[in-house]
Amino acid sequence: MKNVLFAVSLLFTTLVFAQDKIIISGTVVQDANELPNVAVEIIGTSQAAISDLNGAFKFYVFPGNYQLKFTYGNSKTLEVKAFKDQHIIVNMSNAQEQLDEVFLSSIRVAADSPITYSNLSNEEIAQRNLGQDIPVLMNYLPSVVTTTDAGNGVGYTSLRVRGSDATRTNVTINGIPYNDSESQGSFWVNLGDIASSVENIQLQRGVGTSTNGAGAFGASLNILTDRYREEAYAEISNSYGSYNTHKHTAKFSTGLFNEHWEFAGRASLIKSDGYIDRAESELKSYFLQGAYVNNNTLVKALVFGGKQKTYQAWYGIEEDQLKEDRRHNPAGEYTDEDGNTKYYDNQTDNYQQDHFQLLWDQKYDANWSTNLGLHYTIGKGYYEEYQEDAVLVDFGLPDFNSEGTEISTSDLVNRTWLDNHFYGLTFNGTYKDQRMELILGGGINKYEGDHFGEVIYTRFAQNLDPDNEYYFNVANKTDFNIYGKATVAIFENFKAFGDLQLRTLSYSTSGLLDEGVDLLIDDSFTFFNPKVGLTYKLDKANQLYASLAIAHREPTRTDYKNALFNNANKPEEEKLTDYELGYRLKAEKFQLNANLYYMDYKNQLVLTGGIDNSGEPVRENSGDSYRLGVEIEASVKLLPNLSVHPNVALSRNKNRDFNTKFDGELQDFGDTSISFSPEIVAGNRISYSPISNLQFNFLSKFVGEQYMSNIESEASLLESYFINDLSIQYVWKKSSLFKEVVFTGMVNNIFDVEYISNGYYYSFEDDYSNPGTIETKEGAGYYPQATINFLAGITLKF
Repeated sequence: MKNVLFAVSLLFTTLVFAQDKIIISGTVVQDANELPNVAVEIIGTSQAAISDLNGAFKFYVFPGNYQLKFTYGNSKTLEVKAFKDQHIIVNMSNAQEQLDEVFLSSIRVAADSPITYSNLSNEEIAQRNLGQDIPVLMNYLPSVVTTTDAGNGVGYTSLRVRGSDATRTNVTINGIPYNDSESQGSFWVNLGDIASSVENIQLQRGVGTSTNGAGAFGASLNILTDRYREEAYAEISNSYGSYNTHKHTAKFSTGLFNEHWEFAGRASLIKSDGYIDRAESELKSYFLQGAYVNNNTLVKALVFGGKQKTYQAWYGIEEDQLKEDRRHNPAGEYTDEDGNTKYYDNQTDNYQQDHFQLLWDQKYDANWSTNLGLHYTIGKGYYEEYQEDAVLVDFGLPDFNSEGTEISTSDLVNRTWLDNHFYGLTFNGTYKDQRMELILGGGINKYEGDHFGEVIYTRFAQNLDPDNEYYFNVANKTDFNIYGKATVAIFENFKAFGDLQLRTLSYSTSGLLDEGVDLLIDDSFTFFNPKVGLTYKLDKANQLYASLAIAHREPTRTDYKNALFNNANKPEEEKLTDYELGYRLKAEKFQLNANLYYMDYKNQLVLTGGIDNSGEPVRENSGDSYRLGVEIEASVKLLPNLSVHPNVALSRNKNRDFNTKFDGELQDFGDTSISFSPEIVAGNRISYSPISNLQFNFLSKFVGEQYMSNIESEASLLESYFINDLSIQYVWKKSSLFKEVVFTGMVNNIFDVEYISNGYYYSFEDDYSNPGTIETKEGAGYYPQATINFLAGITLKF
């Protein structure tokens, strides 16, 4: 054994010290002037730098051939043959603009904008992309908290930003709205492995800039899918891990042929048993792209989507069960004729969603460009449930007589369907010169959705018609917005930003719900959302910014439903005034982003902690409320091969004079904490590269305690948690059969912490235990997350 350990140690030492490192250094210039703050990366490695105030950068590498990418708005790539110390001069004057980026240029922000944001590149995504959904991959960004129903990041996942739930995060894919029009949520389970087709992601915190779709009320998430490639390539990825999790992905690109055309695609399969019992997922997805490039013209046609089947895991478990078996799943539970507890094996959610996008970007000259996007999304699916002792009339079935006994209940299986269509147009035009940038854009989108239910099986009842339809409700929503943005350089180091958006929408529904009552909605809204900001450069490395933004948001379908069932007032629109003040520092070895925010809400729809019968969170208007916080994000290069990337968010999130019914009467609880809003969220990434092409990332996340109610009930308290992950990636460049072979490994929750990232709170009134009085009983449910687990993958690149 000692000999084996010695051999392994000797091999590792040989790898590390077999070659002496050399230096690749250089100076970045533009129009003969030294250019600071240029992002420089060595493609295929973890090494990256920012040019300093004199435009200088430096890397320590082992001898070999490298590709260096320089990004300063536009991008430039250079081949460097480094077998001895090299010093290069890089002129960005002729750098080529990435046409793909223009698809998002009207809604994204640049490094000198007065908006708080973070970027996530495809290189960073690839280091951990082993089957988990996008929210999990974003977990270590500032102010982000993620959760998963199945416990291990596959299946239903969601994220909160600054305490705001997923319905508040506006998501666009290539500038096209992705949020569901009615629930306003983003269901990543319908786009399995979309991370493998993402070029980069920008997360804007707060209101952000005007965008298409529902207005941002906590954050905006802008996703750019794969750019076109000039060179042909293909790759196959396979990964395996705990809970029988495995992902298989195949990608290709023809590269540009006939100098103008490119076709690319991806097919993926992700399967997992889940950490929670029976919380299995099967996610099939695809991505196809055709691109036409001609000088200043780029046209892309995209078709992508997925088909998912997941066993329901949205019920959660209560505290007693948590202590007995934290992986227990009550979904599908029933008792057979002999009194045995069993579980229905098809208590599943099934859905297919397909997206069609046609994107056209046109540059007319150095100043003018336009972008047009046509889109259509079709989705259809159902969730299937076993109902024990169901009341027949609730499912459109008649009572019947059996041997002289009137039977009004029966075990049955029903399917709750959604069949929807979403289509529309987005557009923008941009004028840009050295002093200003002007953008005029907008979009019009239409949603049509049918909600209906069928009974597919009954144990005792006489079902007269196959697939008996027992309710039908139709919904329509039209959403139009137009915005104008201007960024003007008042002085050389002082810029002003203005953004005006007008958004109008109408929403209507008619017909029965599955509860047997009519949901009749006919609402329309007109919102004016202005935003202003200032940016001041103290010098080449230091920058200050400030912004003021106003946003409005309409209620969701679930908000209307819950108000109907609780005999409450119709939910009101929300208003948010967002104040941001920030500081940025960019030096060669140290970067810092720090910002202070104050988000002032009127009629915020806060989560009550409750969930409805399909796992949707219940919300209510809270009157006046606010979120006040500070966010700090840094990147420090300690050594040429060692860097740390910490972030922390400290906040205070309060309802003012919160009123709600408790113990049979309306009570004023005073100023209370907003539900699901921890006061501290912190993260860190330590990156270490001991040898060329080998990188270790140690990732840490701390989420402070949070209440699941708005009355600060101890029954609704979620404890704080601190988890750590380790990722490893090695790129083998000297394979004789492949262009590259990439080995990736992940150890999640490396210290085996039993933690809970989400849950629900409920209360009910009891007037039986104490006659003559009404007492409120409280309880909570929890969604346990996975303990230590592993994922490992290999990617073969051709």
